[in-house]
Amino acid sequence: MRNRYIIAFTTIFLTLFFDQWIKVYIKLNFYYGETVPLIENWFDLHFVENPGMAFGWEIPFLGPDGAKVLLSLFRIVAVGVIMYYLFGLIKRKVSKSLIISISLIFSGAFGNIIDSLFYGLIFSKSPHHLSMVAEQVAFGDGYASFLTGKVVDMFSLSFFPPIFNLADVAISVGVGMIILFQRDVFQTEFFNKKKKDVQDLTEINNSDESQEFSG
Repeated sequence: MRNRYIIAFTTIFLTLFFDQWIKVYIKLNFYYGETVPLIENWFDLHFVENPGMAFGWEIPFLGPDGAKVLLSLFRIVAVGVIMYYLFGLIKRKVSKSLIISISLIFSGAFGNIIDSLFYGLIFSKSPHHLSMVAEQVAFGDGYASFLTGKVVDMFSLSFFPPIFNLADVAISVGVGMIILFQRDVFQTEFFNKKKKDVQDLTEINNSDESQEFSG
Protein backbone atom coordinates (compact mmCIF):
# COMPACT_ATOMS: atom_id res chain seq x y z
CA MET A 1 0.00 0.00 0.00
CA ARG A 2 2.86 2.37 0.81
CA ASN A 3 4.20 2.11 -2.75
CA ARG A 4 0.82 3.11 -4.13
CA TYR A 5 0.72 6.20 -1.90
CA ILE A 6 4.19 7.13 -3.14
CA ILE A 7 3.15 6.64 -6.76
CA ALA A 8 0.02 8.76 -6.28
CA PHE A 9 1.86 11.54 -4.42
CA THR A 10 4.71 11.63 -6.94
CA THR A 11 2.32 11.79 -9.90
CA ILE A 12 0.28 14.57 -8.31
CA PHE A 13 3.31 16.58 -7.16
CA LEU A 14 5.15 16.44 -10.50
CA THR A 15 2.02 17.29 -12.50
CA LEU A 16 1.14 20.25 -10.27
CA PHE A 17 4.74 21.49 -10.17
CA PHE A 18 5.25 21.59 -13.92
CA ASP A 19 1.72 22.81 -14.61
CA GLN A 20 2.11 25.76 -12.27
CA TRP A 21 5.69 26.48 -13.34
CA ILE A 22 4.64 26.76 -17.00
CA LYS A 23 1.58 28.86 -16.16
CA VAL A 24 3.49 31.33 -13.97
CA TYR A 25 6.26 31.64 -16.56
CA ILE A 26 3.76 32.34 -19.34
CA LYS A 27 1.73 34.76 -17.20
CA LEU A 28 4.77 36.84 -16.24
CA ASN A 29 6.66 36.74 -19.54
CA PHE A 30 4.06 36.76 -22.34
CA TYR A 31 1.70 39.54 -23.29
CA TYR A 32 -1.87 38.39 -23.83
CA GLY A 33 -2.19 36.71 -27.23
CA GLU A 34 1.56 36.34 -27.80
CA THR A 35 2.55 33.34 -29.90
CA VAL A 36 5.90 31.56 -29.98
CA PRO A 37 6.25 28.70 -32.51
CA LEU A 38 7.74 25.51 -31.11
CA ILE A 39 7.18 23.25 -34.10
CA GLU A 40 6.53 25.29 -37.23
CA ASN A 41 2.93 25.10 -38.52
CA TRP A 42 2.05 22.48 -35.93
CA PHE A 43 2.64 23.35 -32.27
CA ASP A 44 2.85 26.82 -30.67
CA LEU A 45 2.87 28.52 -27.31
CA HIS A 46 -0.05 30.93 -27.45
CA PHE A 47 -0.99 32.77 -24.26
CA VAL A 48 -4.68 33.16 -23.49
CA GLU A 49 -6.71 33.13 -20.28
CA ASN A 50 -9.81 31.05 -19.91
CA PRO A 51 -12.57 32.89 -18.01
CA GLY A 52 -15.04 30.03 -18.05
CA MET A 53 -15.22 26.30 -18.47
CA ALA A 54 -12.97 23.94 -20.39
CA PHE A 55 -11.89 25.19 -23.84
CA GLY A 56 -13.24 28.65 -23.03
CA TRP A 57 -16.91 27.70 -22.73
CA GLU A 58 -19.03 29.93 -20.50
CA ILE A 59 -22.38 29.73 -18.69
CA PRO A 60 -24.62 32.15 -20.65
CA PHE A 61 -27.38 32.68 -18.08
CA LEU A 62 -25.03 33.88 -15.30
CA GLY A 63 -22.85 36.95 -15.08
CA PRO A 64 -19.09 36.47 -15.51
CA ASP A 65 -18.32 36.51 -11.77
CA GLY A 66 -21.31 34.38 -10.81
CA ALA A 67 -20.48 31.78 -13.42
CA LYS A 68 -16.85 31.71 -12.35
CA VAL A 69 -17.67 31.29 -8.65
CA LEU A 70 -20.15 28.51 -9.45
CA LEU A 71 -17.61 26.76 -11.66
CA SER A 72 -14.84 27.07 -9.05
CA LEU A 73 -17.08 25.64 -6.32
CA PHE A 74 -18.09 22.78 -8.58
CA ARG A 75 -14.44 22.02 -9.32
CA ILE A 76 -13.57 22.01 -5.62
CA VAL A 77 -16.34 19.51 -4.89
CA ALA A 78 -15.31 17.36 -7.86
CA VAL A 79 -11.67 17.32 -6.75
CA GLY A 80 -12.73 16.32 -3.25
CA VAL A 81 -14.73 13.39 -4.64
CA ILE A 82 -11.82 12.30 -6.85
CA MET A 83 -9.39 12.46 -3.91
CA TYR A 84 -11.73 10.38 -1.74
CA TYR A 85 -12.07 7.82 -4.53
CA LEU A 86 -8.29 7.76 -5.06
CA PHE A 87 -7.63 7.00 -1.39
CA GLY A 88 -10.20 4.20 -1.57
CA LEU A 89 -8.46 2.68 -4.57
CA ILE A 90 -5.10 2.79 -2.79
CA LYS A 91 -6.53 1.05 0.28
CA ARG A 92 -7.98 -1.67 -1.94
CA LYS A 93 -4.56 -2.12 -3.58
CA VAL A 94 -5.78 -1.80 -7.16
CA SER A 95 -3.36 -1.77 -10.09
CA LYS A 96 -0.68 0.91 -10.06
CA SER A 97 -1.62 2.08 -13.55
CA LEU A 98 -5.16 2.87 -12.36
CA ILE A 99 -3.67 4.77 -9.41
CA ILE A 100 -1.59 6.82 -11.88
CA SER A 101 -4.63 7.47 -14.08
CA ILE A 102 -6.79 8.78 -11.25
CA SER A 103 -3.86 10.77 -9.85
CA LEU A 104 -3.42 12.50 -13.22
CA ILE A 105 -7.11 13.39 -13.34
CA PHE A 106 -7.00 14.70 -9.77
CA SER A 107 -3.84 16.77 -10.26
CA GLY A 108 -5.11 18.21 -13.54
CA ALA A 109 -8.39 19.31 -12.01
CA PHE A 110 -6.63 20.68 -8.94
CA GLY A 111 -4.08 22.53 -11.09
CA ASN A 112 -6.81 24.55 -12.79
CA ILE A 113 -8.49 25.21 -9.44
CA ILE A 114 -5.29 26.87 -8.20
CA ASP A 115 -5.57 29.40 -11.06
CA SER A 116 -9.17 30.18 -10.19
CA LEU A 117 -8.50 30.52 -6.48
CA PHE A 118 -5.31 32.54 -6.39
CA TYR A 119 -4.16 33.97 -9.72
CA GLY A 120 -6.61 36.85 -9.55
CA LEU A 121 -5.24 37.75 -6.12
CA ILE A 122 -1.49 37.66 -6.85
CA PHE A 123 -1.15 38.79 -10.49
CA SER A 124 -2.05 41.97 -12.35
CA LYS A 125 -4.13 41.81 -15.51
CA SER A 126 -2.28 40.65 -18.62
CA PRO A 127 -2.22 43.58 -21.08
CA HIS A 128 -3.06 43.18 -24.77
CA HIS A 129 0.11 45.09 -25.62
CA LEU A 130 3.31 44.02 -27.36
CA SER A 131 5.67 45.51 -24.77
CA MET A 132 3.77 44.86 -21.53
CA VAL A 133 3.29 41.75 -19.40
CA ALA A 134 1.54 40.99 -16.12
CA GLU A 135 3.30 41.43 -12.80
CA GLN A 136 3.13 39.72 -9.45
CA VAL A 137 1.47 42.01 -6.90
CA ALA A 138 0.81 42.04 -3.18
CA PHE A 139 -1.71 39.41 -2.14
CA GLY A 140 -5.22 40.72 -2.73
CA ASP A 141 -4.17 43.52 -5.10
CA GLY A 142 -4.57 41.49 -8.29
CA TYR A 143 -7.00 41.67 -11.16
CA ALA A 144 -9.81 39.56 -9.62
CA SER A 145 -11.26 38.34 -6.34
CA PHE A 146 -11.04 34.93 -4.69
CA LEU A 147 -12.57 32.13 -6.81
CA THR A 148 -12.77 34.31 -9.94
CA GLY A 149 -9.24 34.11 -11.34
CA LYS A 150 -8.74 33.07 -14.95
CA VAL A 151 -7.08 29.81 -16.00
CA VAL A 152 -3.86 30.27 -17.95
CA ASP A 153 -3.74 28.33 -21.25
CA MET A 154 -0.81 28.20 -23.65
CA PHE A 155 -0.62 25.08 -25.84
CA SER A 156 -1.90 25.42 -29.40
CA LEU A 157 -2.09 22.67 -32.01
CA SER A 158 -2.81 23.49 -35.64
CA PHE A 159 -5.39 20.68 -35.94
CA PHE A 160 -7.08 21.31 -32.55
CA PRO A 161 -8.68 24.77 -32.17
CA PRO A 162 -8.98 25.07 -28.35
CA ILE A 163 -5.96 26.38 -26.42
CA PHE A 164 -5.12 24.19 -23.41
CA ASN A 165 -2.58 23.70 -20.61
CA LEU A 166 -0.67 20.90 -18.91
CA ALA A 167 -3.47 20.32 -16.40
CA ASP A 168 -5.86 19.66 -19.30
CA VAL A 169 -3.31 17.26 -20.78
CA ALA A 170 -3.06 15.39 -17.46
CA ILE A 171 -6.85 14.98 -17.27
CA SER A 172 -7.03 13.79 -20.89
CA VAL A 173 -4.14 11.34 -20.46
CA GLY A 174 -5.65 9.97 -17.25
CA VAL A 175 -9.05 9.42 -18.87
CA GLY A 176 -7.39 7.97 -21.99
CA MET A 177 -5.39 5.48 -19.92
CA ILE A 178 -8.57 4.29 -18.22
CA ILE A 179 -10.42 3.89 -21.53
CA LEU A 180 -7.56 2.14 -23.31
CA PHE A 181 -5.93 0.05 -20.58
CA GLN A 182 -8.01 0.10 -17.39
CA ARG A 183 -11.62 0.05 -18.54
CA ASP A 184 -12.41 -3.38 -17.08
CA VAL A 185 -10.67 -2.62 -13.80
CA PHE A 186 -12.40 0.76 -13.51
CA GLN A 187 -15.81 -0.79 -14.19
CA THR A 188 -15.14 -3.48 -11.58
CA GLU A 189 -13.96 -0.96 -8.98
CA PHE A 190 -16.70 1.62 -9.59
CA PHE A 191 -19.84 0.27 -11.25
CA ASN A 192 -19.71 -3.33 -10.02
CA LYS A 193 -18.80 -2.17 -6.52
CA LYS A 194 -21.80 0.15 -6.48
CA LYS A 195 -24.01 -2.67 -7.72
CA LYS A 196 -22.65 -5.00 -5.05
CA ASP A 197 -23.26 -2.40 -2.32
CA VAL A 198 -26.90 -2.12 -3.41
CA GLN A 199 -27.27 -5.91 -3.45
CA ASP A 200 -25.72 -6.22 0.01
CA LEU A 201 -28.02 -3.51 1.37
CA THR A 202 -31.04 -5.25 -0.16
CA GLU A 203 -30.04 -8.56 1.40
CA ILE A 204 -29.62 -6.92 4.81
CA ASN A 205 -33.05 -5.27 4.56
CA ASN A 206 -34.68 -8.54 3.45
CA SER A 207 -33.01 -10.35 6.34
CA ASP A 208 -34.26 -7.78 8.85
CA GLU A 209 -37.78 -8.00 7.46
CA SER A 210 -37.71 -11.80 7.68
CA GLN A 211 -36.61 -11.66 11.32
CA GLU A 212 -39.36 -9.17 12.18
CA PHE A 213 -41.95 -11.36 10.45
CA SER A 214 -40.73 -14.46 12.27
CA GLY A 215 -40.82 -12.59 15.59
